[in-house]
Amino acid sequence: MITHLIFVGLLSLLSSSLCQACNPNILLNMDFPGNDITFLYSPDVNHCQLLCTQHPSCLFFSFIRADWTHDDRHFYCYLKSTPSGEPSAQTPVQGVTSGFSLKSCSPGPQPCLSELYQNMDFIGGDYRSLFTGDHKECQRVCTQDPACQFFTFVKQNFSNSKVRYKCYLKFSWTVPRTPVIERKADVTSGFSQKTNQTQHFDKVCQRKLFPNTDIPGSDIESLPAASPEHCQTLCSTHPRCTYFTYNRNTFVCYLKENTHEIVTRADTGTSGLPHRSCQLDDNWARVAYEGVDFNGSDIRYELMDDADTCQKTCTEDPHCQFYTYADETFFDRSYRRRCYLKRVITIPAPPKVIKVTNVVSGFSLKNCP
Repeated sequence: MITHLIFVGLLSLLSSSLCQACNPNILLNMDFPGNDITFLYSPDVNHCQLLCTQHPSCLFFSFIRADWTHDDRHFYCYLKSTPSGEPSAQTPVQGVTSGFSLKSCSPGPQPCLSELYQNMDFIGGDYRSLFTGDHKECQRVCTQDPACQFFTFVKQNFSNSKVRYKCYLKFSWTVPRTPVIERKADVTSGFSQKTNQTQHFDKVCQRKLFPNTDIPGSDIESLPAASPEHCQTLCSTHPRCTYFTYNRNTFVCYLKENTHEIVTRADTGTSGLPHRSCQLDDNWARVAYEGVDFNGSDIRYELMDDADTCQKTCTEDPHCQFYTYADETFFDRSYRRRCYLKRVITIPAPPKVIKVTNVVSGFSLKNCP
């Protein structure tokens, strides 16, 4: 939940933006200057539009294409917003394509990202590499690997002969991550009850948790998590995570990688091991966390009478992934009975995209028919 008054107007404009008409139009060689929220890397305009659609506050965007010549920016996806929901200006510019969020359109299933990108490298996110005969086999391996979200394949005539035919499998988060978690009186937070699991196994996992235990060092990433079980799910999703430690006081989940040893010590945290080949228990996502605020990533808010109704509203909203509800005793009267619906980007997204001759990049076809 947002506690600064500067964001109240933003929440209001987001709420009103959802009522705007669906506008799928793509404007070639047109820039929407200014009003930037942030920028992300994207291989094409369609992927950029999906990023804008999933970002909680993006209403329109501008994408810098490969034929842009003004500077070395290429594949930049600028996410933008205004109080009116419309661009402040539209300027014809060669090498830029602009468009609008599809939040107001009927949401479809998880997108199929079937495009292949010649002479384009998806930088970062590597967790495994192997040699394959061609890019099609590399894509098949990525599709069959539960952790792989995108890949880059080095072709046979690449300048460095030592890495020719190499297939790099890459990871990005496709499960919701709450950006900030903190304690706050008279609020309740939780998750949508829609299942987000991409794989289903016959066997249910037996959780392996070590209470009052720390595993020091070997950190690869730290993320907010609502509980040790939530932290274990994040570790199980990340292909490099070999074990984790969760700090209940700070809501921080430390993902760790060490395949050689595991050294534990007594502490106030909870540690554990990931699960790879069994059905994860999602009861942690069904818990209402009282006195806990999932801060930020607001889509909009609605007034309602209790946290249970807020959770149901989040579950029924195709865009909502998690929520925070401020009850009738919240210290600031203006926020009482507000249900904040929230989301983050969960489509596969390369950390960086650059031009490289004789490589091919693409995405997993898990979501394709």
